[in-house]
Amino acid sequence: MSVSPPPGEQLDRDALATPECPRCGTRYEPDQEYCLECGLRLPAEATGVIPRLSRGWRRRLGWYPGDWVWPSLLALLIAALAGLGAAAFVSHDEQRAGYVTGTSPIGALPVTTAPLGTSLTPTSPTTVPTQTGTQPLAPSTVPATPLTLKAWPAGRSGWTVVLQALPTRNGRSFALAQARAAIHGGLQGVGIIDSSQFASLHPGYYLLFTGIYSSFDDANTGATTARSHGYPRAYPQQVTP
Repeated sequence: MSVSPPPGEQLDRDALATPECPRCGTRYEPDQEYCLECGLRLPAEATGVIPRLSRGWRRRLGWYPGDWVWPSLLALLIAALAGLGAAAFVSHDEQRAGYVTGTSPIGALPVTTAPLGTSLTPTSPTTVPTQTGTQPLAPSTVPATPLTLKAWPAGRSGWTVVLQALPTRNGRSFALAQARAAIHGGLQGVGIIDSSQFASLHPGYYLLFTGIYSSFDDANTGATTARSHGYPRAYPQQVTP
């Protein structure tokens, strides 16, 4: 069996739900345009998203801090979504770097401090045993051809073809792995540029490049060659110290 509220409480609720005429005090319905007692044009109830939200707030909580609360809540929501998006982007970028290294045809290289232009393989002399009679050399004794990076000439301005822009936070060893992959792919004059050392480049990247050219047209031709070797995003780039 339902219990009816006390008469006094019911009257208070009715008074809150039904507004009064500002001239004569007669109560009127929310959608009423004129007062039936004095004929005054009644104030129209505000419409829009914020007025509806504020009325809902008052109905549920009984108090209202002000319209400023809605922009503040919206700003907090946007900040939270931006934080989640940034976290997801960083996680995706780290996973992509690990995937590229793991699937590279030559694998990841150990960290090295060798300067640009030096050989990527040990340069210690290899002793080749003297062949006697008709016995062929064992495969393990045949010296491997060293892979050498192209160094950008000091103080020179020119054009080159950028194969990839690799963030320096991924490490130099990751950039060296990509350089070796480009050399194995048949490209000539492959090297790495630290973009923070050149005025014309945006800092924070290792630029994997191929070729050194004196004009844009020559670099553009080189970019076409690089695209045919599996680098569809290769592009000409001017390099200025």
